[in-house]
Amino acid sequence: MTEQELRQQCHTFISGHRPHNAAEDFAAMARWCNQHEGHQVLHDIYGSGELIQSFEKKVADLLGFESALFVVSGTMAQAIALRLACAQADRGRRLVALHPTAHILRHESSNYQLLDHFQVLQVGSPHRPWSVDDLQAISDPLAAVLQELPMREIGGQLPAWEELEKIKAHCRARGAHLHMDGARLWESAAWYGRSHAEIAAGFDSVYVSLYKGLGGMGGAVLLGSAAFIAQAKDWAKRLGGNVIQRSPYVVAAAMQFDERLAAMPHYFQRTVWLYDVLREFPALTVNPAKPQANMLHLYLPVAREGALALRNELAEKHGVWLFNGANHAPLPEQSYVEWYVGDNLLDMPDQKVREVLGLFTAGLISPRPLAGEG
Repeated sequence: MTEQELRQQCHTFISGHRPHNAAEDFAAMARWCNQHEGHQVLHDIYGSGELIQSFEKKVADLLGFESALFVVSGTMAQAIALRLACAQADRGRRLVALHPTAHILRHESSNYQLLDHFQVLQVGSPHRPWSVDDLQAISDPLAAVLQELPMREIGGQLPAWEELEKIKAHCRARGAHLHMDGARLWESAAWYGRSHAEIAAGFDSVYVSLYKGLGGMGGAVLLGSAAFIAQAKDWAKRLGGNVIQRSPYVVAAAMQFDERLAAMPHYFQRTVWLYDVLREFPALTVNPAKPQANMLHLYLPVAREGALALRNELAEKHGVWLFNGANHAPLPEQSYVEWYVGDNLLDMPDQKVREVLGLFTAGLISPRPLAGEG
């Protein structure tokens, strides 16, 4: 049985939001459009239209920016933002500081290098957020600095608020463009106890995802000054992002945008509760040690292959889907997986969560023949 088939037969999901099929998503989008006919829910034409432009303005106002642009992917949005930062005439340099776990380095097939967008300097430890001291130690003149909030590859860690403010001030003093990879910015506000605009203040540009956490179909929004976004529109066209209609992506995000943002504090509260419960299961080690966003990494005492085999076994025998992928950990015979605390864990009864964790850890502590063995 394939991974997709195993997943489809499950009735209990731990990470993320409730799964939907395409028909359910399209039907929900159609209902939303019909309910908002008075607001002219029409297709845009190359990004021009009431629906998309009002949504761009809504996001810009929420984050305190002058202008915003829908972009078909975060990969494209970040390449545009950092290329423009380096091209500004008063800088004359192309060096961008990236954390070793930055999405650009981990998941974008060296696009910045092969497409000659900019040059990269890796800064800081791959196991923790960087500090202003890490940036102050750089002697090279930087065109831009990318700060991810929260940092997905290290379990959703965030710099302390005081440290983030120091980073903003340092970049401003050095004349470096400060860009936020805010793919999961929405998940940061609960821990900081600050508004999204307060968090974004001091950044020269921000990218936010319309599907990670929000549950949309895809797409991103890039924010900055009016002049910056005007240039970004040209680069989106040059990079192949000038699709004729973006309305499906915008509707999928807009129809649940307010509801998802309102739910973020509840997701975080549920994450705090989950951390308390995880103390009852010492076979599972959590990173970070204390919750900072409604996501986390679980370190397991089995190799990646064993973790995937256990996942498949529990899916086949119990209809429980524990996680999507598993990753190699630094130490041998260990692995780690990611959990996003969304609707699934929010709505799951407390006792059911403990039952699932019991099944999970039983397979880790007392190995037995797994599906596909023997």
